[in-house]
Amino acid sequence: MENKKIWYGEPTVEELEWMNPETLADSLHIRVTEIGHDYIKGTMPVDGRTKQPFGLLHGGASVSLAETLGSIASWLMVNPEHFIGVGIEINANHIKAVKEGYVTGVCRPIHVKGMNHIWEIKIFNDNGDLTCISRFTCSIVSKAKMQQR
Repeated sequence: MENKKIWYGEPTVEELEWMNPETLADSLHIRVTEIGHDYIKGTMPVDGRTKQPFGLLHGGASVSLAETLGSIASWLMVNPEHFIGVGIEINANHIKAVKEGYVTGVCRPIHVKGMNHIWEIKIFNDNGDLTCISRFTCSIVSKAKMQQR
């Protein structure tokens, strides 16, 4: 899939800003910073919002970054007037502790055919060290069916 555009339309980082207010991503200051042909990148600070009591990046914050990026990536692949993506499974391996700075997640497709998308999200510290790897499954759901629930 490398270098093959996978997105519906021509999305830009600026067009995603409407998603942030009053969300978990906003609370954790998660921001999409780059959209490539077949990946998206996003950052999250390692600070009081995202640390556990011992001063390290909380594993749940890493998972939140991963799921946010995977959900946005799935949404970027579909017609946004008719569909959304909802997470149905996520796992994560925490590889290296982070105490400060930012972490950057890179979300790439594993399988994105049909109504289920599977994404790999690798999270790196400011030095480029891999700190977490996650696999996220997102189900594509009709907006009309969601409104009927």
